[in-house]
Amino acid sequence: MKLNLNIQPLSSWITATKEPLLISGPCSAETEDQLVATAHLLKNTGRVTALRAGIWKPRTRPGEFEGIGSIGLEWLKRAKAETGLPTAVEVATAKHVEEALAAGVDILWVGARSTANPFTVQEIADALKGHDVPVMVKNPVNPDISLWIGAIERINNAGITKLAAIHRGFSSYEKSAFRNEPMWDIAIHLKTLAPHLPIICDPSHISGNRDLIGYVSQKALDLDMQGLMIESHIDPSVAWTDAKQQVTPAALSDLIDHLTLRKPDTNNAQVNDKLAELRNNIDKIDDLLIQKIAERMKIAEQIGTYKKENNITILQVNRWDEILNKRVNYGKALKLSPDFTEKLLELLHTESIRRQTEIMNEGQAAGQQAEKLTHV
Repeated sequence: MKLNLNIQPLSSWITATKEPLLISGPCSAETEDQLVATAHLLKNTGRVTALRAGIWKPRTRPGEFEGIGSIGLEWLKRAKAETGLPTAVEVATAKHVEEALAAGVDILWVGARSTANPFTVQEIADALKGHDVPVMVKNPVNPDISLWIGAIERINNAGITKLAAIHRGFSSYEKSAFRNEPMWDIAIHLKTLAPHLPIICDPSHISGNRDLIGYVSQKALDLDMQGLMIESHIDPSVAWTDAKQQVTPAALSDLIDHLTLRKPDTNNAQVNDKLAELRNNIDKIDDLLIQKIAERMKIAEQIGTYKKENNITILQVNRWDEILNKRVNYGKALKLSPDFTEKLLELLHTESIRRQTEIMNEGQAAGQQAEKLTHV
C-alpha cells in the first residue's frame, strides 16, 4: 500500500546548479574560521547545493564533543551571507527547532537517534507546526522501516510538505567494511511505498571511511536517489568528530567529477523497445515462478496431512540441512549468490512450516472451540 504523503517535489524547495544534488559541510562546526573557510571552499567547487554543519551533536557517550551549540548558528549565518549557500542543521528537540528557525537556517534534518524515538519526533513535529521549512528525516539506527515511515508521517502531519528522507545505513552486529550497513533493500522498499518522496543518501555515515564514499555515492545514484549528503572539512586530519569519513572540498569535487549520472528512463525508442522485450520475458518467468511456488505449497500441505496422520513432527532438521546444502550449491553453479539462495529457501521453508502447522492444529482448534461452546 502506498503512503499517503502530502509532499512537494524536491525542485520546489532546493535548487541544484549541477547534478547530483549535493549537501556538504563539516560533521561539526568547530570554530567560526573553520566553518566559514570550509564553506568558501565548497562554494568555489561549484558543486555544492547547500551547506551542512553539526551544531548539536548527539554523542553515544558523555564526555565526547557534543557540538559547539547555539553560537554555531551565528557562524552559519555568516557563512550563508558570504557564500550564498543555503544552510542545513540537525535538530533533536523543540528548542533546537526554534533556535535554528530564528537564526534563518534553511533546511532541518532529524537524526538517526531521534528517528528511533517517536516521542522525540513528535516533539520536533509539534515545534514545526506553522512553519514552511524543508525537513529531511534520516533512517533510524536499527533496520526498522516502520520507525522511518512513522517519523516521516509525523513530520508530514505537522504540515511540512517540503520533505525528504536520508538513507544513512543501519547498525549491525556483523562486522563489514561499512560503518553502517547500507541495507539498500530497505531504502528501495521506502521508495516503492512513497515514489514521490525524495531520498538523499549519506555516504559518509554508511562508509565511515572516506575511501568508500565514492563507491557508495555511485551505488546510491544508480538506485535513483535524488542527491547526496557528504561531510567535508577544510582539514579532516584535525576534525573533532568523525575525522575518517570527512573529505576536503577539493577531494569532494574530484569525487563528484568521477561519478556517472544515469537517468531513470530514456526517449530512445529502440532502447525502450528492447527494455520492454526483456521486461516481458521477466514477467513471464515471474508468473511461472509464482505458479511453481503455489504447486510447491500444495505438496507441503500434503506432507503436513501425512505427518499428522502418522504423528511425525513438522520440523525435521536433517531434511532442512540437506535441502539447504544441496540447493545452495546448485545455486552457486548457476551463478546465484549463496546469500540470495539461502534467504529464498528460508522464505519458502517458513511458509511451508506455517501451512503444515495450520493442518496439524485444525482438529485441535475445532475441539477447543467446541469445548468453549459446551461451557457457555
